[in-house]
Amino acid sequence: MQLIDIGVNLTHPSFAEQREAVLARAYAAGVQQLLLTGTSLSESQHALELCRQLDETGKRLFSTAGIHPHDASSWNSDSHSQLKALLAEPEVHAVGECGLDFNRDFSPRPQQEQVLEEQLALAVELQLPVFLHERDADERLLAILRHYRDQLPAAVVHCFTGEKRALFNYLDLDLHIGITGWICDERRGTHLHPLVKSIPAGRLMLESDSPFLLPRSLRPKPKSGRNEPAFLREVLREIAVHRGESEQALADHSSACARAFFQLPTLNPVAPQ
Repeated sequence: MQLIDIGVNLTHPSFAEQREAVLARAYAAGVQQLLLTGTSLSESQHALELCRQLDETGKRLFSTAGIHPHDASSWNSDSHSQLKALLAEPEVHAVGECGLDFNRDFSPRPQQEQVLEEQLALAVELQLPVFLHERDADERLLAILRHYRDQLPAAVVHCFTGEKRALFNYLDLDLHIGITGWICDERRGTHLHPLVKSIPAGRLMLESDSPFLLPRSLRPKPKSGRNEPAFLREVLREIAVHRGESEQALADHSSACARAFFQLPTLNPVAPQ
């Protein structure tokens, strides 16, 4: 079984002393390719460096480069050229994480929108897919995306946690959907159980968002309480149950989807897990 984790925060300090071990556990669990998430210019640079340091094959680790809405207030006159240079690197396969967060509002909403549009324009110019963040802002995000969608090669709403209306509106705009361990949370994720059946094969991708969102259904739980890409198998299991399909079938189509979306190389088949 080959899985692709489209959202790993490997630059997070909690991984600092054991990144090689974390990746070894991921590979052993069948998570064969990973997208390292960039959330600011410095973190995007760090993610790129980790791809180069930790993947001698050039076929397993890739990254995104972008500015998260929380950091939109950091955008300045040099940000556009710096981000464009990062996006030109061969290991960088998507623009983002970018989007809107009207839940925490760490940056002013008008600035979030401006920085999102700057990044969408770059994605159009460079013909790269977009890795989107959205919290409590689906209607505004959709309104902005409609101006760019026809010119974008693809876009995924990362870590989808919304309601049916938002999901169907995203699908109507031909967006992809990323599902995390949120679906394993009996306190706040059960509304996703019936919704994942409505995501067509070819639009659904899996992600850990590690070290965040440890699947609450995971047994045994790690003493650290930290999520890892290896635990993507639990997300796979939960989604497969609610889609009514086998884990192998879900792994096959979600990985094929991610490989096409991010333009990843094909790996040689691995032994059954």
